[in-house]
Amino acid sequence: MRIVDQAAQRLAGLHWLAYLLTGNRDVSVDVAIESVDFEDEDNPSFSAWMDAWSRRVVIAKALAAIRRELAVSHERMKSARVGKTVLPGRDWVLGPSVGKAGIEKALLALDVFPRAALVLTVLEGMAVADAAVLLDGDTEEVLKARAIGLRELTVNLARPDGDRRQPSGAGIPQWAC
Repeated sequence: MRIVDQAAQRLAGLHWLAYLLTGNRDVSVDVAIESVDFEDEDNPSFSAWMDAWSRRVVIAKALAAIRRELAVSHERMKSARVGKTVLPGRDWVLGPSVGKAGIEKALLALDVFPRAALVLTVLEGMAVADAAVLLDGDTEEVLKARAIGLRELTVNLARPDGDRRQPSGAGIPQWAC
């Protein structure tokens, strides 16, 4: 893969991370571009380190951009119950047509705090304690938010075997109603 293609792919990944955290395309473009300001073609180890650093910058800037929405969502999440949403039966499958866009839609249907907890701890592999610091919460709140996010994501993506209709609950987090 050419270096230009690799750089474009990295920037696209950073943009998607910022978009999943903010839910705002314009803000996510700004955040991703601001986080990438150095490439070292001659030193792949340094480039990998810079890529990891860029992801951290994107996370920090994205969360700062949505700080108010995150705080409001955090308050809503505190009173939510983890097990309120009924999970689909064991026969559910992820439709073959569900790709990145479908996963993105299902993630963006989640309220901000649970989505951020899920993106940080599951997709980014961040330690719960580190995510708690970034999200201005404690570890129990992040674990609860992640559980809520995983339940809602499952509901948003689930389709009974062979069913091609839109999953029930897509677009509105059921626990927030």
